[in-house]
Amino acid sequence: MSALQSFLERLRRDPRLQIRVHEATTAAEVSLIAQELGYSVSGSELLMACGKSFRGIRLLRIEHPGEYPHRY
Repeated sequence: MSALQSFLERLRRDPRLQIRVHEATTAAEVSLIAQELGYSVSGSELLMACGKSFRGIRLLRIEHPGEYPHRY
C-alpha cells in the first residue's frame, strides 16, 4: 500500500483528520498534514490523484480563478 493510500485509509477512519483536511485550501496544505502524521505524500501526488476514489474517499480538486485548467 502506498503512503497516499495509507493516509487516505487513516483519513477515512478519523473524523478529526477529515475536518483538518476539509479546512485546508491547497494540496500542499493537505500534504503537510499527511507528512506531520508520518506519511510521505506530496501536493503534486494529491493533484495527480484527483478524480480517483479509494475505499469511499474521492479526491477532488477545486478550480481557483486564474489557474490553468487541467494543469494536472
